[in-house]
Amino acid sequence: MNSPIKVPRTAAVRLCCSILFAGLLAGCGEARSYPIQDTPDTGGEGTVEKSDHNAFSLPQGNLSMTKRLDFSVGNSFFRNPWVIAPSSTDARDGLGALFNTNSCQGCHIKDGRGHPPQLGEASISLFLRLAVPADAEKDAVMLEQHGFVPHPVYGSQLQTAAIPGFKPEAELIIDWAQREEVLADGTRVTQRVPDYRIENPQYGPLSADVLISPRVAPPMIGLGLLQSIPAEQILAAADPDDADNDGISGKANRVWDKTAKTSVLGRFGWKASEPSVMQQSMGAFAGDMGLTSTLSPVTDCTPSQGCERAPHGGEPEVSDEVAGFIDFYASSLAVPARRNLEDPQVMTGARLFNESQCAACHTPRHVTGEAPGRPDLSHQTIWPYTDLLLHDMGPGLADGRDEFLADGNEWRTPPLWGIGLAQQINPRSGFLHDGRAETLEQAILWHGGEAQASADRYRAMPVEDRTALIRFLESL
Repeated sequence: MNSPIKVPRTAAVRLCCSILFAGLLAGCGEARSYPIQDTPDTGGEGTVEKSDHNAFSLPQGNLSMTKRLDFSVGNSFFRNPWVIAPSSTDARDGLGALFNTNSCQGCHIKDGRGHPPQLGEASISLFLRLAVPADAEKDAVMLEQHGFVPHPVYGSQLQTAAIPGFKPEAELIIDWAQREEVLADGTRVTQRVPDYRIENPQYGPLSADVLISPRVAPPMIGLGLLQSIPAEQILAAADPDDADNDGISGKANRVWDKTAKTSVLGRFGWKASEPSVMQQSMGAFAGDMGLTSTLSPVTDCTPSQGCERAPHGGEPEVSDEVAGFIDFYASSLAVPARRNLEDPQVMTGARLFNESQCAACHTPRHVTGEAPGRPDLSHQTIWPYTDLLLHDMGPGLADGRDEFLADGNEWRTPPLWGIGLAQQINPRSGFLHDGRAETLEQAILWHGGEAQASADRYRAMPVEDRTALIRFLESL
């Protein structure tokens, strides 16, 4: 299968969208084409041939034997539980005092997606981010370095577990409603609609103006490759003012780099609020497990909660050496090969994916730059299906919580590579930022805002085309 040449926006022929896509695309934009993947090597030379429940847990296929040992050490710290201090396991102690889970794998199940809790079940791989409304002048430093203002008592994340002697902050409750919609051909699709509540707060009432944002743990594959995409390549695709009038206005997030002590391009997290795998990882240790590191020397516990009374596992609790192993592990998880590329139905779905402008945000192909010391990540042609930019996804998915330049309607385009294996890895996996969509079709139908036209095009398709598009996604 040959990949078509991608037509630059400046050279594309401007056509009225009502002619091009039967009125389904907003605005009057330019005709654009996107590459169609013609190789199973989604993750470049490091792609692995694996499609079972361990498909997300393998090292880059082009990793040297020496580096594979580092990967194994990092895996042990990622997989094994951290414990309360003091402990004979002094390399993995210091858990809490407040936390959400005791291991990275507790959220990233088999290095894949988390899931919302069932009724009566503790929420582990889905948590709530917290914030309060900001004053641009008074909170300028906080906004520059954190992107939001944490709750003065409950911090930036709701911790639902605690070590002995402390109380979990509160309970997270999700009430599910059902909503049905009818597609153009009469097909009925039932969606579940979540309503999030915080019950039994233990450190005083939460203020009425608290802002909450549910987040489910995303998959870990290919993070080092995404980190190696040159920033200028990502920024070149940004169009925050929709200058080309195609209805899509990708925006880069600018976030605080704790090492460089300056604002840089954000790449990771549901709102692209972290600049690197290391900073994302150490932030998770502090917020999810209550563990300090050089990069994140304080946890999410606030002074009024008295966590200084708890025993600690060293200063910092995650040593620089351990942090390095974890960073290497998280940066080295391989992307599984694509499947069924030559299946006619999958090929049709790939064409429909591009024609429906899904690829305008889920950019199929990138080429990584030079990753110092990492030849396995350098100069790789990869197919992650993301632009790593922020997009307005409409009121149905909005959380109303700003984060750096991301507003309450905006989310980073999540990579789609490996999405067809998500429920093979974790059968309870859901899709979207909070796992509300139980199927890929449901996820498509939740798309609004800049993606409304693409979702409407899907709604109007005959069943054969919808099936082909889903088969394409399942092949990724």
